[in-house]
Amino acid sequence: MNSKNITPYNDKGEKHGYWEYYYYDGQLHSKGNYVNGKPHGYLEVYYRNGQLNFKGYYVDGKRHGYWERYYPNGKLNYKGNYLNDKRHGYWEYYYSNGKLWCKGNYVNGKQHGYWVWYYENSQLEEKIYYI
Repeated sequence: MNSKNITPYNDKGEKHGYWEYYYYDGQLHSKGNYVNGKPHGYLEVYYRNGQLNFKGYYVDGKRHGYWERYYPNGKLNYKGNYLNDKRHGYWEYYYSNGKLWCKGNYVNGKQHGYWVWYYENSQLEEKIYYI
């Protein structure tokens, strides 16, 4: 993988500023900001086929805020929020055909409250309450 530095390293030789990474064939792999060698701010990562793999926000190298991940076919895999690198709040997960698989809440990385799962034909599979 090749990288393209848009702004210089910091005094310690760490990535600092906007960076883009490319596959050897020239296809964009990822783009985002770094502060003192850690991802910070909005980041996008792509599959080799050019489809978006995931996008989200980092704070000091940790996932923080809204994230989405996609299947190589471009359909949404999941969406939800992170708080200090842990899943937190409402999340939805999808089958590769785009239909909803399950939904529920996390608190500090652990499932919490009602979670609902669906079969691939969208029929209800189960409901579970997590404490």
